Amino acid sequence: MSQAPKAKMWGGRFDRPPQADFYEFQRSFPFDKRLLPYELAADRAWARALAAAKILTADELAKMIAALIQIEQQAKSDPAWLAASPAEDVHHFVELQLIERVGTLGAKLHTGRSRNDLVATDFRMFVKDAARETRTAVAALVSALLTRAERHLGVPMPGNTHLQHAQPILWSHYLHSHAETFLSDATRLAAAFHSADECPLGAGALAGTAFPVDRAAIARELGFSGITLNSLSATSQRDFALDYLYALSVLAAHLSRLAADMTLFATPEFGFIVLPDEFSTGSSIMPQKKNPDCWELIRGKAGRISAALFALLSTLKGLPSGYQRDLQEDKESLFDAHDQSLAMTRIAAGAVAATEIREERLREAASDPALLATEVADYLVARGVPFRQAHEIVGAIVREAENRGEAWPAFSLARLKSFSPAFEDDLHAWLTVESALARRSVPGGTALETVRAALKGCRERLRKLEEAL
Repeated sequence: MSQAPKAKMWGGRFDRPPQADFYEFQRSFPFDKRLLPYELAADRAWARALAAAKILTADELAKMIAALIQIEQQAKSDPAWLAASPAEDVHHFVELQLIERVGTLGAKLHTGRSRNDLVATDFRMFVKDAARETRTAVAALVSALLTRAERHLGVPMPGNTHLQHAQPILWSHYLHSHAETFLSDATRLAAAFHSADECPLGAGALAGTAFPVDRAAIARELGFSGITLNSLSATSQRDFALDYLYALSVLAAHLSRLAADMTLFATPEFGFIVLPDEFSTGSSIMPQKKNPDCWELIRGKAGRISAALFALLSTLKGLPSGYQRDLQEDKESLFDAHDQSLAMTRIAAGAVAATEIREERLREAASDPALLATEVADYLVARGVPFRQAHEIVGAIVREAENRGEAWPAFSLARLKSFSPAFEDDLHAWLTVESALARRSVPGGTALETVRAALKGCRERLRKLEEAL
């Protein structure tokens, strides 16, 4: 078991070193070493700020920056060296390495700052990059959905509610519904990015630094649009992490819904899609099986994402003001949620792009007479029958057809007139999938030209998102 290094960032008032098991228990370096690139960027910005405030000389600054660059280069080239460090956390690691390279000068870097404002800065920088990375993956998924929708424009399918046949829609309309949903996820991810876009460095432990550093200059160097405006909240507030986890949780829920659809659509009972070999697996005992494992795993992993959100909410809800060590628990679950969400989104995009449809099966399913029941009610309404009365009439027709084991569209005109004198010879021309689709031409509807325009508009918004990224 590793022992606590002799040089710590604290300990002057302690007589005895940490107990070995406790030291390992409270270490965060095994996971927060992931923040090292942000830590080193913040260290360089802070060193320059200290030099501008006359705390470091120009020569000291040059030596400090050179040593920080050396640490960065070695960490990239030798991951084992990084992993083997007994440092308490990423801040401790850098300080140990600085002192090793430049002696006591390395101990000057922590002047005027705290691990409290430093970790908040590192973590915000990570969340900003993570949100941008996930938005890029979401954009790729939206593009895959739109490409498939454009390719199969005009193919009908049964639209369901309660997993029961409801009304006919276009396959492209269905895919566009998911594209719009994921574009809304990109908006939430952008909000999480902006939530993290304030720099806490210079807030100190909680009261602000006593040295005249230029916090605005530090923020600009680190890519922040501004600074935090209260030093107490700057070090203890984790709203930005909650915002990102919330955005990921909603994204994961949407991915799970798409996965549930694709899993159903691939079953023999539906038969709407052909699972791509490259995103499927087989059975170890049943040679005929092709399993939608990519979609099932996406659906299964969604729970991990929302669990991370609730875990952090539970950690934060009882904390008093100011930094508390409980906040160390903010990172591992967020790192995992980010990694899993990113992988889920990328896999979903690949699977959508590789999935083929069974067009004839979709058309066959869309021809189910049950899908046109609302059309009959609309037909009656168009001839002056109040909708509630029309609903009752059509319900009675469907019930009689079921009782007799017949298809109600085959009822003669005379028989239909026994339910309502409003029926005429033109009813059967009204009752086609094509006419039912064409009548849904309001914006957002499933008519062919409406969907075509909607896809074009969605593609344009995607283009703006890609430009922003």
